[in-house]
Amino acid sequence: MVIKNWIERLGKMHRDRALALTRLECAELENVFALLLVGSFIGFPAPPSFIALELMPLMEKELAIFGRRAYDSKDMLGELLGVMGVD
Repeated sequence: MVIKNWIERLGKMHRDRALALTRLECAELENVFALLLVGSFIGFPAPPSFIALELMPLMEKELAIFGRRAYDSKDMLGELLGVMGVD
């Protein structure tokens, strides 16, 4: 019974760590997607404007994330290593 509890806790710990890493990766991919659509503001080649304009109303969350990330501008490598538990 003790071993079963220990194995369950170990599995939960690994799931939590994997979930945190997946959430971090998802947030970064949303940021990249927003950057690709509005990249013309900083000089990146952008998709045709009619495609970007059609996608803009669907990107309210991504644009909010994009603005927040630009405001915070955290160290992405440090955040990733923190999630992975590297000191």
